[in-house]
Amino acid sequence: MTEGDTTAAPPPHDLDAEKTVLRAMLRSTTAIADVVELLRYEDFYRRAHGLIYLAILEIYARDEGEDPSPSSVAELLAKRDELTEAGGQTYLQSLASAPATKDWVKDAATVAGMAAMRRMMAAAARIDDLTAEVTAENVDRLLDTAEAEIFAATSRSRARIPQSHPLSDVMEDTLDEIEAIGSRRGEMAGIPTGFRDLDALTGGLYPGQLVVLAGRAAMGTSTLALDLLRNAAIKHNLPAALFAVEARRVDVSMRLLAAESRVALHHMRSGTMTDDDWTRLARRMPDVSAAPLFIQDDPYSNFTELRAHCRRLHQQHALKLAVVDDVQLLNYGTRPLGSRYEEVSEIARNLKYLAKELHIPVIAVSTLNRGPEQRTDKRPFISDLRDSGALEDHADLVVLIHRDDAYEKESPRAGEADLIVAKHRYGPTATITVAHQGHYGRFVDMAQT
Repeated sequence: MTEGDTTAAPPPHDLDAEKTVLRAMLRSTTAIADVVELLRYEDFYRRAHGLIYLAILEIYARDEGEDPSPSSVAELLAKRDELTEAGGQTYLQSLASAPATKDWVKDAATVAGMAAMRRMMAAAARIDDLTAEVTAENVDRLLDTAEAEIFAATSRSRARIPQSHPLSDVMEDTLDEIEAIGSRRGEMAGIPTGFRDLDALTGGLYPGQLVVLAGRAAMGTSTLALDLLRNAAIKHNLPAALFAVEARRVDVSMRLLAAESRVALHHMRSGTMTDDDWTRLARRMPDVSAAPLFIQDDPYSNFTELRAHCRRLHQQHALKLAVVDDVQLLNYGTRPLGSRYEEVSEIARNLKYLAKELHIPVIAVSTLNRGPEQRTDKRPFISDLRDSGALEDHADLVVLIHRDDAYEKESPRAGEADLIVAKHRYGPTATITVAHQGHYGRFVDMAQT
């Protein structure tokens, strides 16, 4: 740029890479299959290239088995009155007739990278505009908006811009999902919990669900949450994350090993490991170590930081399940809200939004108030949820944990625990009895005892 030249530089782009990608797609269905995994229509800087890309994909998706060609693409664009905007038939022929290369994957990655840079620049400009509106009252909201802008700019999600969907389109997707579930012939539709009766009742944990696990102190809510994580990450190799607000990651790891290897947790903590304990531990160590389970034990000052960590893990590792243990130990933002009730309500609402945004189940561990201790029947009710009824309002599934032997050591039900499904948005409620193996730090189906 010469001195005095105020012409703005164009946004990042690489037209040669775009042409190479389209040329490969016009010549090879293999290239189409590769490129469609990397690029979207809006990733092309030149609109003409985006129109050609969409036409190629439509022809490729037809049942007639026709491979895209300059003539078929031109014909389709002409029917849409887009041929002139796409450069005309001459431009299509020139694309296809230029020397071919085998670098279409590399060039597609270049096109995607340039598009990401353009989105980042646009997001930065919007964030810069937000700074002019910052006040003490709206700083948390603007920080969250800025973070969402960055997440959307770097995410490969196709649903970055909210859209309205006609019921006819939604109905078709719904029927497809019902048919797909039926075709599994009894296979789990959601993420398995590892508890047979709970899976039969709920169908597993579904994307977008907010699941609340609650109980009085020492009932085993953290243990149950860890059981769900173990089943997802270790048994089914699904990326999962634990946001441990209070526990250290080493403590969590010990509990994982105890539960998986059936080595008494107090043996690990007291230094009384036997040779048999070490053998059991060594046998399970490879599977536990290889599991895609991520533990965040940073001393989070607020929910906003935790949400940023969760988004980052989802983007980097395709997260399938997240657990927050526990919501009562979190503050919402950088400033206190009007009351603790209001603060927990805001956290509950945003946990549900996070589950929908990332399309994963989010499990929130919560504490019950002292209501059960004040009743003759110590079994908890959903109204015992501490601090906020919003947890109940926003949750899709609420599971309360009760153990008779926590109150009566000589109880005839010693070693048993009730998982009380107190709310189930998409099905019936029930009480499921499981075994509590406290020395191993786990719950298991009764049949496994």
